[in-house]
Order: sequence, then C-alpha cells, then structure tokens
Amino acid sequence: MCGIIGLLVKDPELRGQLGRLALPMVIGMTERGPDSAGLAVFTAPESGERRKWSLYAGEHAVDWAGVEAAARARLEPSAGLHVRRNHAVLSAEAETDTVRDWVREAFPYLKILAAGQAMEVYKETGRPGDVAERYGFAAMEGTHVVAHTRMATESAVTPERAHPFTAGEDWCLVHNGSLSNPYSIRRKLEPAGIRFETDNDTEAACRYYEWRMREGDDLATAIRHGFSELDGFYTFLMGTRSELALVRDAFACKPAIVAETDRYVAISSEFRSLAHLPGVKEAHLFEPVPEEIYVWRA
Repeated sequence: MCGIIGLLVKDPELRGQLGRLALPMVIGMTERGPDSAGLAVFTAPESGERRKWSLYAGEHAVDWAGVEAAARARLEPSAGLHVRRNHAVLSAEAETDTVRDWVREAFPYLKILAAGQAMEVYKETGRPGDVAERYGFAAMEGTHVVAHTRMATESAVTPERAHPFTAGEDWCLVHNGSLSNPYSIRRKLEPAGIRFETDNDTEAACRYYEWRMREGDDLATAIRHGFSELDGFYTFLMGTRSELALVRDAFACKPAIVAETDRYVAISSEFRSLAHLPGVKEAHLFEPVPEEIYVWRA
C-alpha cells in the first residue's frame, strides 16, 4: 500500500503556492506510505540548450562548492548548483550523457536522480512529513508536482527504491500497487540496452515505458502497450514537462480520486489529501475508470 499525489495548477497565480498546496497532500498519505517519500516538481523550463540534473549524495559529506567549481571548469563557465541538504540541482548548458560521464568519473558517490529542462526530484527514506520539511517542499514553485509515499512490500527501504522513478528527460512515474512480472520485463529489456538500477517492481514499469518511447511511441501509445505487457495491479501517475498522466489497470483495485476545477487538477489515493484545497467543495470529483488514460496539460 502506497500513496500517490499529483497537483497541476492551471491558474498561473497558483504557481507560487504549488508546494504549500501539495504539502498537506503528501502528509495526508503518511499512513499509506510511512517508509519513504519523494517529489518531482516541474518548474519553468531552462532556456535554450541548458538543462538541470538532480543530484543525491546520500550519507556522504559533500563539498558542494567544490562540485560547482569543478562543473564550471569541466562543463561550462556558467554552471550553477542549488543545494538542499544532501540533494542539489546542477544547471548547465551540456548534454546529459556528458554530465553523467563527468559525475561518474569525478564524483562517483553522487547519484543523478533526474535530468531535463523542467523537472527536479527529491526523495529519501523516512516519514513523509520529515522528508518534506528536510527539503522544503512547502516553498517549491512550479506548474505541477508528482509525489509518493511508500510502504515497501517487495524490495528494501532505501532512497534508490523510493519513488518517483525517472527515465530520459523530464519524465517520472509513481506507482501504487504491485507487478507480478517485473523480472520477465527486465529479462526482455536488458538485452535491448535498458539499464536497471534497483530490483523494485516499479522500475520495471518505468523502464518498459522508457523502451517503448525510445522505440518511437508517444506516452499514450506506450501506456496502451503496457496494458498487455505489465501484469499486476497498478495505479500509475506520470509527469512530463507539461502534463500529468494517470492510468489504472483493468481491475482498478488500487484507489485514486481526482478533483478538477478551473484552477487546478489534484490527484490522490484518498480524498482526505484533497480536502484542504481551495474550492474543492465545488470541484468535479471522480474515480478514474480502468484502462483509460487521463492527461492534463499545464
């Protein structure tokens, strides 16, 4: 049992309040996921060829000023670093493969959690409220967030196995449910060059969609292929640079509720995480139907 949370603000005036509105949604899912929590926030995209990478240091003591100086020397002079405890967001005009190779060579204890022009990812073990306070979820601004609270059932409680999982650039996935065939998916994808980082079943879904999109599918087509390939129970919530996408399996036994107004779309595993939102009493409330793809644009 886990909790999924999504919030997309249609009204530009709410972008500065995104984190403050999303924080009670995350805390409201504590009982569904007390082991770890994570959040992907989508901000105004970097301009031109500039990208950003979410870095995670774990328990390592890091000289972040030294990392920033090294990035400016190796990548490009205007590279910058924004630090939140043991996470940091590196911004530079560079290719992701170049940055990954540089991090692997110069700072092998750092893990790249996400890449893209808009998305930043923060995730950690611990109770959701503690994780949110540690990384300042309430102060985050942007167009939409995807968040998760985890109750581990099939793999260890570690930051790497916390959600969101990411692939490519500006794309993430969170999951409530359990897949029964993650290892058969893995055996199918590894010979195609898809790399796995954990034994978490959610990562199998993430890498499956990554493979389908690498082969030319758009996200909706990849999801439709997944109906016949991903075996198990799931509610998946996904974020792209400009969208939220929600889908449930054919049995739809994992809960989800959507509240939509003219100002926002909010998604959670239970209504209690939505109850604080402004105007929610007048919102269009509904439970997503099985195997239907819902997409909302920022």
